[in-house]
Amino acid sequence: MIEKDTYKTIDVATENILFKDRNSKFFGYAYPITSEDNVKHYLALLKKEHHAARHWCYAYQLGADNVSYRANDDGEPSNSAGMPIYGQIQSFEVTNILIVVVRYFGGVKLGVGGLINAYRTTAQLTLEASNILKKTINIDYVITFDYKNMNTVMRIIKEKNINVTNQKLEMNCQIFISVRKKDAKLIYETFNHLFEIEIAHV
Repeated sequence: MIEKDTYKTIDVATENILFKDRNSKFFGYAYPITSEDNVKHYLALLKKEHHAARHWCYAYQLGADNVSYRANDDGEPSNSAGMPIYGQIQSFEVTNILIVVVRYFGGVKLGVGGLINAYRTTAQLTLEASNILKKTINIDYVITFDYKNMNTVMRIIKEKNINVTNQKLEMNCQIFISVRKKDAKLIYETFNHLFEIEIAHV
């Protein structure tokens, strides 16, 4: 079985997709996130911008390998908002993403079925308007060696076209590299077999 080493996400925020149903307005927003702190930050911004709204329902997913997610109905009937939004995140197979749907109540109750449809549709339209990218899952290593072994290390880096993210080249050198998950084991073993050269996970 080939290990999955790519995932889909968005790189820039997608905002203000409007869906209307019986006078209720639903504004959809999508944000790229890397932590739960990002979620709090964007929710605070939207609550400021839409201070007259009734509900700020959302769902997010984080991680490419070990996925964590949360869905929040924010006062709507249970599972009528957060989970329909999260369902679209799953349907589009995206991660490291937050989708918020802001609702202005229009005076007519939509019922649970109507709410599920409205939140799901708004999330779907928001994702359709988003620029979804495919990214690779990368593993980061640090290679530690004496300056005299520099040529050996640099030759392998060049041969295998390895992405160097940082380096400290003094008497005791460190080179930080980032490699695709599917190549990680091979790269690790290549350096690990070398005399006087150490490689470790960052």
